[in-house]
Amino acid sequence: MQLKIYNSLSAEKEIFSPIHENHVGMYVCGPTVYSNVHLGNVRTFMSFDFIYRTLQHLGYKVRYVRNITDAGHLTDDGDVDNDRFVKQSRLEKLEPMEIVQKYTVDFHKVLDAFNLLPPTIEPTATGHIVEQIELTQKLINSGFAYESNGSVYFDVQEYNSRGLNYGELSRRNIEELFANTRDLDGQHEKKNPQDFALWKSASPAHIMRWNSPWGEGFPGWHLECTAMSTKYLGEKFDIHGGGMDLKFPHHECEVAQGKACNGTEPVNYWMHANMLTMNGQRMSKSTGNYILPMELVSGNNDFFEKPFHPSIVRFNFMQAHYRSVLDISNEAMVASEKGFQRLMEAMKLLQDFRFPFSASGSFDLQGWRKKCYDALTDDFNSPILISHLFEAVNVIFRLEDGKETITEADFTELQSLMQSFVYEVLGLRNVEENNNEKLDQTLKVLIELRNQARKAKNFELSDQIRDRLLAEGIELKDGRDGTTYSII
Repeated sequence: MQLKIYNSLSAEKEIFSPIHENHVGMYVCGPTVYSNVHLGNVRTFMSFDFIYRTLQHLGYKVRYVRNITDAGHLTDDGDVDNDRFVKQSRLEKLEPMEIVQKYTVDFHKVLDAFNLLPPTIEPTATGHIVEQIELTQKLINSGFAYESNGSVYFDVQEYNSRGLNYGELSRRNIEELFANTRDLDGQHEKKNPQDFALWKSASPAHIMRWNSPWGEGFPGWHLECTAMSTKYLGEKFDIHGGGMDLKFPHHECEVAQGKACNGTEPVNYWMHANMLTMNGQRMSKSTGNYILPMELVSGNNDFFEKPFHPSIVRFNFMQAHYRSVLDISNEAMVASEKGFQRLMEAMKLLQDFRFPFSASGSFDLQGWRKKCYDALTDDFNSPILISHLFEAVNVIFRLEDGKETITEADFTELQSLMQSFVYEVLGLRNVEENNNEKLDQTLKVLIELRNQARKAKNFELSDQIRDRLLAEGIELKDGRDGTTYSII
């Protein structure tokens, strides 16, 4: 099987050829932890979780590096008061690193709820200040960067004058970039408007600051990813991923930094996950068309009629290719829930193992298997894979009804493949096995009914509810603050 990956750099699908045989180095830009992770971020990280799982399933040993941006996220290189960590720390009246810790914990909790595997390495920007200073000095020494008023900028015109091409990843023309640059604070320090910060001088009021050869300051946003990716994956590595919104300027700057530092393309395959919309519109706090991941799960929102289990949300996300725009809506989530339940019902039938075997089966297992792997190796095509899984689901139900036959060997392989594709590759979980929330809601209803019976002095019914639950291993405890339960 030949794996093909769509490379944003060439805008074509290319046959994947790792630098080191059977090994993959993959870097994905992680979160900026100054607020709760939003649903669009979850979609991006879930896409690369699926890619990570698929690479492992195909037999590759993957070193997956996903960073935490906990300093220096200035999107415009302008006023340092726009530093998101500083702004949020003032808003919440917390130290910047308290903000970092708070939202890093939230990030991990959310991704765990959606069953994302942890990366093999998760470095932080603040943990790699020394490496960023060293890279900045290297770029100054080679003439690709210059110091100005305690800040250091990458010289884009110098880069292009040496036959290199700033704009090659995003396909932007350098003259157009210069013409369209906004007049921002701090631009007077630059030789050219498109020069970007490698290191920013900290104002007296700036809280997050480190010593450097150019004075106290903090790293530029783009530099941190070059420093961390090259430290753990080498000067040239296989795959760099992130959201489509990072292609310019963030990834464009990474390309320039890597080539200027090391004289080579830093990455062989650039991969970008597309955006998430809701009800046909871009999600935005300012318009109110916005929902946090756990609000979708809990049902605490105004957009969806009910809560949706994280696995159902994941199943919905996997039904769109990672390079396609994904639109979520109440109707789409309800439809995904029905499809997910049918898939899980088929998985239960496979597990229960009740089908009679025949000497020659009517199901072409090997043909189906090939179609599944063709989907996986065609740029990680999750929706096509899912469509083939539902071909097998239909076969499983026909086996149950006696309308299809299968050999014992094919059945054993079908069991194994479905387990791998559904649970290991797509990363789905069986909702029934993780249904504590519904149990809690059900018991609350029973406790309320028992309370109503007691108020009506129907003690026979009240005791019956208590005793029946106890027989099932659930003990009700009446206390001063109401009735609680425990599982015994």
